[in-house]
Amino acid sequence: MTERYDLLVIGGGSGGLAHAQRAAEYGANAAVVEYGPLGGTCVNAGCVPKKVMWYAAQHAHSFHHLADYGFDVSVKEHDWAGLKKRRDAYIERLNGIYENNLDKRGVTYLQGRARFIDAHTVDIDGRAVEADRIVIATGGRPMIPDIPGAELGITSDDFFELEERPQRVLIAGSGYIAVELAGVFRALGSDVQLVVRKDSVLRDFDAMLAEKLMECMDRDDIELVTRVVPQSVEQTDEGLVLHSEDGRSFGPVDSLLWAIGRSPNTESLDAASAGVEQDEWGFVPTDKFQQTNVENIFAIGDVTGRDALTPVAIAAGRRLADRLYGGMEGRHLEYELIPTVIFSHPTIGTVGLSENDAREKYGDDVKVYTSDFIGMYYALGMNKRRSTMKLVTVGEDEKVVGCHVIGEGADEMLQGFAVAIRMGATKKDFDDTVAIHPTSAEELVTMR
Repeated sequence: MTERYDLLVIGGGSGGLAHAQRAAEYGANAAVVEYGPLGGTCVNAGCVPKKVMWYAAQHAHSFHHLADYGFDVSVKEHDWAGLKKRRDAYIERLNGIYENNLDKRGVTYLQGRARFIDAHTVDIDGRAVEADRIVIATGGRPMIPDIPGAELGITSDDFFELEERPQRVLIAGSGYIAVELAGVFRALGSDVQLVVRKDSVLRDFDAMLAEKLMECMDRDDIELVTRVVPQSVEQTDEGLVLHSEDGRSFGPVDSLLWAIGRSPNTESLDAASAGVEQDEWGFVPTDKFQQTNVENIFAIGDVTGRDALTPVAIAAGRRLADRLYGGMEGRHLEYELIPTVIFSHPTIGTVGLSENDAREKYGDDVKVYTSDFIGMYYALGMNKRRSTMKLVTVGEDEKVVGCHVIGEGADEMLQGFAVAIRMGATKKDFDDTVAIHPTSAEELVTMR
């Protein structure tokens, strides 16, 4: 007899779990199918273990300032293997918590790999399962370039499997993952070279953020090389060597890490058997209600190709459940003014339009405010870092449409300002807010 559910979610990552659990709370008979550990990329090979490594890197950075505050401390070698063991144990506990949460809400956990048979039926390792509604939440995976020797490199997934720290590291990429892992490796003692295809890192963000981060990377002795298009990778006696199309070579290194983007996990899904359309890269397009071209099939998270961020997947999943099972007609995620943080060194927080995008959209109605300063944390020492902030405003009332921060604490301060901007705050609203002193965040309400 074929199993049947009100809802079947394909993928046990953040978005899929959030949707299934919210739907179950509304009374839906829901199931989640997942072939790997629960939690998806974020929990197992993404933001959670990455943040652990970022904390380790932050501790390493703090050692440089301890003497400024009267501490006489000598630091021994960093125990990478010991950190990995404790980090992996933490992740394993989280996997168990996710499974327990499904059980508490009455969501059935189906272990296996799903493949569509038709719009209402999937095969799970030879087991037929039917559902009134199906949600695709299969996430994505790191890309590896199609060049000779590319398999000699590792990806961000493999980074978390490293049992020891490589001394010489080459990273190819310019986005979140590239700059974050470059900072971690360097802070923990590796020699790091970062190669990018164009002229800058973080090209999808406000130009100020990229400029200031590259200055900080240079101070940290992370070597940035621009205009590098990988052609091949060679294993030599001394280590890995990356060859570029223009004849340059980089290395030898102990580890080459690809951080060049992510592909959707859709190959084994056979979505065509359900009539689900995909774009040329394999992503599953949806409308604003997360619906595919098939009436009863939806998609959320990284597999849609939009804003590949864990909180976005969770928000989309919960709103979809609110609409389908909670009676909230018209409920959906608005893919605008989504705040995000880059856990570089220092951190970056950003929400809304970049200055360039704002000027393209609003022209001369744009006015920009900036602040550049040395935070009080560095007041007593010689090794100082600057923080830089930018507010992008539009119109006579100077509505704030963008906020961009690079500096210590950017990751924590941005959330509240994102709320204000989403509510339509103006520069005057910022000005009329009493500053919290002494903090870096006060600069955002005192700009002139």
